[in-house]
Amino acid sequence: MATKFLLTLLLFHLSTTAYSIGVNYGTLGDNLPPPSQVANFLKTQTIIESVKIFDMNPDIIRAFANSGISLTITLPNGDIPTLTNPRAARRWIQQNIKPFYPGTLIRYICVGTEVLHWGDDAQKSNLVAAMRTLNNALRVEGFKGIKVSTPHSLGIMLTSEPPSQGRFRPEVTPILIQMLRFLRESNSPLMVNPYPYFGWSPENENYALFRQSRMDPITKLTYTSMFDGLLDAVYSAAKALGFPDVNILVGETGWPSACEFPVCSMQHAADYNGNLVKHVESGKGTPLMPNRKFETYIFSMFNENQKPGPLAEKNWGLFYPNLAPVYNAGIMRNQQGGGGSIPNPTPAKPVPTTPPGKVWCIAKPGATNQALQANLDYACSQPGVDCKPIQPNGPCFSTDIRSQASYAMNAYFQKNGRNNLSCDFSQTGLVTSTNPSHGECTFAG
Repeated sequence: MATKFLLTLLLFHLSTTAYSIGVNYGTLGDNLPPPSQVANFLKTQTIIESVKIFDMNPDIIRAFANSGISLTITLPNGDIPTLTNPRAARRWIQQNIKPFYPGTLIRYICVGTEVLHWGDDAQKSNLVAAMRTLNNALRVEGFKGIKVSTPHSLGIMLTSEPPSQGRFRPEVTPILIQMLRFLRESNSPLMVNPYPYFGWSPENENYALFRQSRMDPITKLTYTSMFDGLLDAVYSAAKALGFPDVNILVGETGWPSACEFPVCSMQHAADYNGNLVKHVESGKGTPLMPNRKFETYIFSMFNENQKPGPLAEKNWGLFYPNLAPVYNAGIMRNQQGGGGSIPNPTPAKPVPTTPPGKVWCIAKPGATNQALQANLDYACSQPGVDCKPIQPNGPCFSTDIRSQASYAMNAYFQKNGRNNLSCDFSQTGLVTSTNPSHGECTFAG
């Protein structure tokens, strides 16, 4: 009887709480505070109401018990095919949900991360089936307050400009139709990860940072930020498939405070995230979705010193490991507003040089397989990096991790300025003037 009463209270809480600003809590650092300290800090010092983690870490899930902060947990992409089996799905729920819920307010289960962007064929083809099976398992086990979804990079978009003409890529559209149907039936959100940072150029910097307006030439609607434009592009794409009623949730967005390029600075990060928080909290919504408060998860909680890839990957955090704010994003209870306040600005770094002529990026001799796998995973997860040629049956597929990583690293290198620093990969990349293409496998250059 007591358990039923507690569940009733929890369902009421979940149905009446207006979640808006959340944060992605990554743990790729060797100097981060314990989860219990993080949970207490967020509860007592910030306005953050929800947290998203990239695994099912029991220490983190346990730490947020009785905190009033909702939690989103994520299962690995590799588990997706197995979880189409109802018995496996129920066992997963019993092992990863039942020990913690309802003490911890688990709000969403993410089935993988950006699967349609860089998952293999088995993960993509089984994605919706796994989502349905897990959702059914939750109902069988009596957990009606938990929703199932999966986050997407905007690599699923064929076009995002103008926003009213946003459309999904044809190769992922059949899967997205099935998914949107499931999300509608289960009243779950479509999770997307819009990053104006990745669309930055000197010409559109102000638009990316909420400082400038643009007009959609088709609808004549005015957009005050690229963030709104990207969300409306996703909405337009879903509407074109007949699903304008599926809610959209922002699973990740943010701006790094440091890297090797002018695009990264504490000022830009403070402006983007500070203006983002004010915009989301205002409830204005977007031109095509007015008067909405989008549940939005900023990336990320901490600067993580063990993340692979370029310097930017280590500097997405709102906080240093000692829990001091990197800048004022307007999320501290004792701060007024956000966007522009920088406690410890650092000097801009020099613009990296681009080697002359045709050049490629390959794995450096002596790089460990672990580092190369991390590079492969990172590069293939980035927008605009096409890793299909190294998937099974692709012209560049190989069982050699060095060959696979070199292809992915070069694809990232070519998309990100072709300079020495975009081939750094924590000093495991090498710029070369020797074309690494072989046989039918062509490296971009």
